[in-house]
Parts: sequence; structure tokens; C-alpha cells
Amino acid sequence: MSSAFSGAPDAVLPADPLSALAVPDVQRQAARMAQDAFGRVFRLSLEATDQARAEGVNALCEAMRNWAQAGEGDDASALRLAMLIAGADQWGLAWSQAFELAAIPGLTELLGALRTGLDPQAESRFLQQFEAVNAAEANAIDFKVELRRGIHLALWHAAIASEERDEAMRIVAKLGGLLMALVRDMPIAGWRLVADALAHVQLRCLAEGLATEGIAQEATQSLFAALSRELPKAERDVIMAHAAQAVMAWQRASRPSDTVH
Repeated sequence: MSSAFSGAPDAVLPADPLSALAVPDVQRQAARMAQDAFGRVFRLSLEATDQARAEGVNALCEAMRNWAQAGEGDDASALRLAMLIAGADQWGLAWSQAFELAAIPGLTELLGALRTGLDPQAESRFLQQFEAVNAAEANAIDFKVELRRGIHLALWHAAIASEERDEAMRIVAKLGGLLMALVRDMPIAGWRLVADALAHVQLRCLAEGLATEGIAQEATQSLFAALSRELPKAERDVIMAHAAQAVMAWQRASRPSDTVH
């Protein structure tokens, strides 16, 4: 594990150089659009005829292209497209691994369609921005946080909704692997994303009464236990402390304020 983590709790990420092309709100919107697009093409792949899937993919592609082209300038548009494609692709990768899927036809078609028709200059700008997103942790960090939060919570929801214990435990094992990889691959920001995921899981349990019994409860407990066991102590203590602080802050904010008469 990189020693960079030793300063992570107090470290501040460098300024996001890509925020000049896509402000945080735009980055978060890109993550949400990628999530929505993946959900739609996944359903189309499972339920639709080939013709209906093609029509749905074409409609999605047009909407996503239009949003990307609304960027202020060629580089901004290229970054928007890069985030959409990167986001949808990461959803597909996570889902394929968690559910052992060989392919998601609608996603493959959508990702191909989004790049079809780019002229050489546009293709070059797209590749440059796509590489820039992954070049450093701080690059498009608001996009990354929103994207990973959606993926993590969706996998957890899939696990606790499972009626089969083996399936639920398999999904949370894959989720745990994704969270461990974040700490390894993002030595400055990774722990924050893991803490965010664990805090949101706990908040959903408290706010919505989820995972209170049975397979759902066992799967959730297994996730937390595995992370507590597998994470090195420094990372574990910081992650669990920050997740607990977020939960306590939510609980304080949720209490009715005392009124003095």
C-alpha cells in the first residue's frame, strides 16, 4: 500500500484541472446520465427485441450526443462525451463482473454508436479528454465520486434484494473487491469514496429500514466485516471513522429541533 495514504486524512486533493471545461455540476450530471443510460440499455438487452433495442439505443445515443455537444467549446464537448462513455463503460464492467455476464449487447452498441461519426479531429479531442479523466485522481473528481457512489449503492441494493443467499454474498464480495481496489488505486481519494459508500449504505438502512433481517442483513454485515478484516488498520480506522461521522451528522440533522416557548 502506498505510503501516500499516511497523509490522506488531512490531505486536500489538488485542484481539478478539468473543472475549467466541466464544472462540478456538469460532472455530476454526466455521471447520472451514464447511470441512466446503462440502466436503460441493460433493460433493453434483457427484454427488448433486436429492433426495439436498436431503436432505444439510437434514441439514447442522440440524447447523449446532444448533451455532449452543448459544452462550451470543442474541448468541453469532448470531455462531456468522454465522461459519458467512461461512466457507462464502468457501469457495464461492474455489472458484468458482479453478475458474471459475458456481454451486454445494448451497451456495446451504445458505446460504439457514440463514437461513430466523429471526424478525425473530434476523435482526437475525445481520446485526449478520455485519457485526461484517468490521468490523475483529482481530474474530474466530482464525476468520479458521483459515478462510484451510484455503482456501489446499486450493487448493494441488488445484493439485499436477492432471494438467494449465495447470490447475495457473491455480489457483496464483488462490491467489497471494488472498494478495496479504490483504496489501492486512488491513494489520496480512494478512502474517501469507500467511506462515502459505507456511510450511504448505513444511511439507507436507517432512513428506509433496509437490511434489518435475513439475507439482506447478513450480506450487509458481511460487507462491513470483510472490509474491516482486509483493509490495513490505518485505512480501516479512517474509513470507518469518517463513515460514522457522516451517519452521526445525518442523525443530528434528522432530530426535531427543540422549540423554546
